[in-house]
This record gives sequence, C-alpha cells and structure tokens, in this order.
Amino acid sequence: MLAVGTFTLGMDSFVLSGLLPEIARDLGVTVAAAGQLTTIFSVVYAVGSPVIAAVTGRWDRRIVLAGGMITFLAGMILQATGPDYPIVAAGRVLAAIGAAAFQSNAYAVAGTLAAPQRRGRALALVAAGATISTVIGVPFGVLAGQWWGWRTAMWLIAGLAMISAVVVPLLPAVKLATTGLVERLRVVVRPSVLLVLVNAMLVLMPGFIMLTYLPVIVAPAIAGTLLVITLVARGLGQVVGTQVAGRLVDSRGPMPVLITGSIGSVVALGLLIMDRGVPWAAMATLLLAGFFVGLLFVPNQARMFTAAPDVPVVAVGLLGSVLYVAAAVGSALGGVALHVGGAGWVVIVGLAVQLLAAVVLVGQRAHRGSGSSLIV
Repeated sequence: MLAVGTFTLGMDSFVLSGLLPEIARDLGVTVAAAGQLTTIFSVVYAVGSPVIAAVTGRWDRRIVLAGGMITFLAGMILQATGPDYPIVAAGRVLAAIGAAAFQSNAYAVAGTLAAPQRRGRALALVAAGATISTVIGVPFGVLAGQWWGWRTAMWLIAGLAMISAVVVPLLPAVKLATTGLVERLRVVVRPSVLLVLVNAMLVLMPGFIMLTYLPVIVAPAIAGTLLVITLVARGLGQVVGTQVAGRLVDSRGPMPVLITGSIGSVVALGLLIMDRGVPWAAMATLLLAGFFVGLLFVPNQARMFTAAPDVPVVAVGLLGSVLYVAAAVGSALGGVALHVGGAGWVVIVGLAVQLLAAVVLVGQRAHRGSGSSLIV
C-alpha cells in the first residue's frame, strides 16, 4: 500500500521532466521557466519534510499519510486545471507539501512495523514504488504529452493519488514519537545523524549527475528510441539493485552494502568513460550502473533507524531533504563540467565524487572497527 504512494510521487517527479515543452507552450512561458516548477517542488519538499515530520511527531501515522496524499492530490488538481503559470506553480507548492508529509512517513512506518531483521526488505519494498517510477516515468511523460496533453497526465497522477489516499486507512495504527517537539528538532544536530546525511549526499550525488546529463553523455551513439531503451535498462537495474539491497542490509548490515554499491559505481563509471561511444556496450554498462545505484538508498535509511531510533520519521525526513539537495548540487556540478570540458568530463566528475564517497565509507568502516559509537 505504501509503495503505491511512493510510485505516485515518483511518477509526478519523472513525468514532469518529459512534459516541460508542452507545459511551456500551454502556459506561454519558456521551457526554462517551466523547468522552475521542478525547482519549486524540490525546495518546498527539502524544507518541509523534516519540519512536517517534527511537528506531527505524536500523530497517528495514518492521519499524516492520508493528509499528505490528499494535499498532494489537491496540488495535482490545481496543476491540471490552472489557467496560468502562477496557479500551476501554487499547485506544485501544494503537491510538494503533501509529498513531504507522505514520503518520509511511509518509510518510517515500514521500518517501524517490520521486525528489525526484516527492516531492509520492508524499506526496499516501499522504495520499489519510487524506483519503478524511474523506469516508466520519463517515457510515459513524453508519450502522454504527445498523445493526450500534459493536463491529462496530471489527472492520471491525481487518480493514482486518490487510490493511495483511499488505501492508507487500511494500515494498522502507528504512533512513533514519544519525545517532545524540541527533542525531535534536536535530531538535526545529532552527530551520528549528520554523518549519515553527509554520506548520503556523497554517494547519491553522482547518480543525479549521470541521470541529468545522460542523453548528452551517450550522444550521438545512443539517441531516439535507443535512448529510451537505455533509460529503461538503467532504471530496471536500479529496481533490481534496490530489492537486493534490502535483503543484504538484513543479512550483512547497511555499511557493507553501501561500500559495495559505491565501489561498484566507481567501476561502472570508469567503464562508461571508455565505452560511451559504443551503443550496446554503453547500455550494458548503464544497466550495471543502475544496479549499483540501487544499492545506495535503502542502507542509508536503515542507518537512520539506528542513528535516531527515538525519532525515525524526522531522521528519514532529513534524508529525503538531502536527496533533493544531492539532486540539485549534482545537476549543477554536471552542468559546470559539461560547460567547461564537455560530456566526457561529466562522467569524470561523477566518478571523482563517487570515488571520494567510497574512500570515506571504507575509512568509516575501519574507524567503526576500532569501537567508535559515532558511526552506525
């Protein structure tokens, strides 16, 4: 049930990128201005996620989840019916508030309801909705824009949101926080939580660098229909990797999975530097890269439950904020690399950041072996 919600939110994010030209034409703005709708959503989500989690800490999670999805639904309806850019932008703000309320709580509920030895698989199951949306979101957005128009696509996502809002009350009652508001907010400065957030920023940023500029990186060898197939292949690799990560986290712990995913990503990006001009070799490499990227998200969530067992929903909310910050910073770094050195340098920058992440994680693993309580 929770995966339906994360799938809905993921579809909204990925579908929009395929609809930007149609939105720009319909609203009478530039494509760049239409692209700012994504920025608006990201900023509101990044700020709102931990704040909403802290303020609603004592509430029944079903109320927060249902309220979040209903708010998201209202935002989608506003976008689908908005006659001009300001109204559609207001719909993005409303949708972001709803997404911020739903997403972190979905993972917190999954991790809390599951037995500790099955927490990784529970988190991976909820994450499956988001990862599957990466496979079909962009192609669906492009096709929807061509066949039905962007407003119809918004209505379809609104329909998914309605289904999610209806099924949430079927969950068992869950109340997570027993601490006060001040204690919940203090998790922001807890050293072990900050360390996980920095780690997450490093390991996830290269994936966003690559995903943002992938069409440029593999052009002209891969374009058109072959590019769509390549994006789907990378997404499928990530779906498989996410589910494997859940099982490995339960059996091996989160840190070995993070290290494996990070080192594997370094290898995949190194291969891509060499074969990005060879279509089928590049597609195979990107399938592999997607798999290793899939190993990186669930372990960070699992670490948050250890770093902040008393306020997991706030900690997971912070992780969601970092995800959007990593996307923004990664896209900016990739843009600078593309401007300065060309498409090849985008891959090199991604590889350099991922290599740094791998070195940091290996160093932390060794430090934890010496008895440090800071590293979870």
